[in-house]
Amino acid sequence: MPVPISQMWTVASYVIGQKLKGNKRYPLVLMLEPLFRCNLACAGCGKIQYPAHILKKELSVEQALKAVDECPAPMVSIPGGEPLLHPQIDQIVEGLIARRKYIYLCTNAILLEKKLREGLFKPSKYLTFSVHMDGQEEHHDFAVCREGTFQKASKGIRLAVDMGFRVTTNTTLFEGFDPNSVRAFFDEMMDAGVEGMMVSPGYAYPKAPDQASFMQERAKTNEAFETLLSNRDKRWKFNQSPLFLEYLMGKRHYECTPWGNPTYNLFGWQKPCYLLQDGYVDTFAELMETTAFDEYGKASGNEACQQCMVHCGHEPTAVDHTFSSFGGFFATVKATLFNRYANPAARRRLDAAKGRPHGPLVQLNLNIEKRKAQQAENADPQTVGAA
Repeated sequence: MPVPISQMWTVASYVIGQKLKGNKRYPLVLMLEPLFRCNLACAGCGKIQYPAHILKKELSVEQALKAVDECPAPMVSIPGGEPLLHPQIDQIVEGLIARRKYIYLCTNAILLEKKLREGLFKPSKYLTFSVHMDGQEEHHDFAVCREGTFQKASKGIRLAVDMGFRVTTNTTLFEGFDPNSVRAFFDEMMDAGVEGMMVSPGYAYPKAPDQASFMQERAKTNEAFETLLSNRDKRWKFNQSPLFLEYLMGKRHYECTPWGNPTYNLFGWQKPCYLLQDGYVDTFAELMETTAFDEYGKASGNEACQQCMVHCGHEPTAVDHTFSSFGGFFATVKATLFNRYANPAARRRLDAAKGRPHGPLVQLNLNIEKRKAQQAENADPQTVGAA
């Protein structure tokens, strides 16, 4: 089982309690960003694009815990930047454990082995290291723009597992990913002993320097994830709502729940979604009471939301569906027990993908070809004729 029963019970009782109170808008996971700086410079990341004086700053322990006390979410995700760079990250984690919050400390794991050997953390059912792993070694190192990162992260994962820590992986997939390679990566992570895996399509947002590699069309995203997640190996464990995975595969339609994963960082409470830059407010209450949530999500008509399928907005919808009706609950049970999803068409697409070139160099070449085509389309016809 990828999630402990105690955590499942905590989340279930919290959601049901919110529904019994008649609360239609409630947070599920608090995204607590204690800093933006990182020891990587990934092309798909917008956080490190902030100016140097911002990257030097970090939340104090008091600020972090105050935000947690404002927001009733039972789970806290600590992304960044790289949280292990925060000089008091252990104190933040200890404060969250004392509050019985289930923590997902997101990390690229470059520093994980070092911090574990220093004894900075102790194993706890409340603490999970969520390691950023974007596929097999070649693909991961290309995605994070540094060779050797996969090997460092893998060593950190294995050490954490051996020391009794809960460990999951968090994988973002980009345009044209190799489904066979990702499935082999799933096998590798199961062999490493991780508790479960998270997967989500990459979504373009303004601050990311590389816009071309993000997934652009919902229909293509659905087909790609159907190919990837059908005909599963029975060993694979996903630390996600099974209904959200069905949504990625095109089996369900969900609208965004923009209040499901509120974000608190150096600037305050960020108006949704965390990928957009729509301003900040001072308190969680103000965020919930003054934000025009109806202006977000595909149904709203918001141009920035039309192709987005990321988990931070849509997984809370899937979780809410689970506890909204008997139909949602039994759909979740069914998806949990019968999760192989035999699909001959997806199998044929998977086999066909083996005959096509993949990998970072191919991705770069495709982007170059796209740019050449765009340049040709935009060229002056008279100039082209003269040439």
